[in-house]
Amino acid sequence: MKVQYSTLKEIMWKSRNKMDEIKNIIFDFGGVLIDWNPLYLYQDVFKDESELNFFLNEVCNHKWNEQQDAGRPFIDGIVELVLKYPDYSKEIELFYTHWIDMVGGEIIENTLLIDDLRAEYLLFGLTNWSVETFPLVYHKYPFFEKLDDIIISGEEKLIKPDPEIYKRLLLRCGIEAKNSLFIDDNEANTKAAFNLGFHTIHLQQGMNLKDEMRKKGVCIS
Repeated sequence: MKVQYSTLKEIMWKSRNKMDEIKNIIFDFGGVLIDWNPLYLYQDVFKDESELNFFLNEVCNHKWNEQQDAGRPFIDGIVELVLKYPDYSKEIELFYTHWIDMVGGEIIENTLLIDDLRAEYLLFGLTNWSVETFPLVYHKYPFFEKLDDIIISGEEKLIKPDPEIYKRLLLRCGIEAKNSLFIDDNEANTKAAFNLGFHTIHLQQGMNLKDEMRKKGVCIS
């Protein structure tokens, strides 16, 4: 019997859709499951807003902190900045000694999804995080232990959006990009994942993660 062209296209589409079905969900942590912001600590340290902005933009800035995420020991990063900005030595040291005060808590509307998702999907974490500070939150928030595996940049000596760290995730966890949904609040990181074949969600302020996951075909109540 000759198959109608439109029917054949539908069969092929359904077959491909099944092959690309999401089976794994990978979470970034900061901005997705954990609320982390240096302002939580330093807004009480600096009374002058312009000095606060200078410190976070020029001294203990994102680029500097990324080096700890990539595996540099915190003591090395602290020493580097204290030599460069001696007048801020105490404030610089606080970034490590009071690091936990920069954590606002778990993003509860997102972490509550984990129990429901575990019934249908394998769940992983892929995070840019210092290996020295990650244990402080891991042991504080029980949802971390519900994930099947976690890839920490500080252990890998690689940070997102380097494609190699995504490849290590796939290899270590025994999963394929085409069956995996990656969620991150950083667009550069989701673009890198998309280029490797992942389904992606760039989670931005005001977006509802559950709704965005449903749009991707994730089964969640």
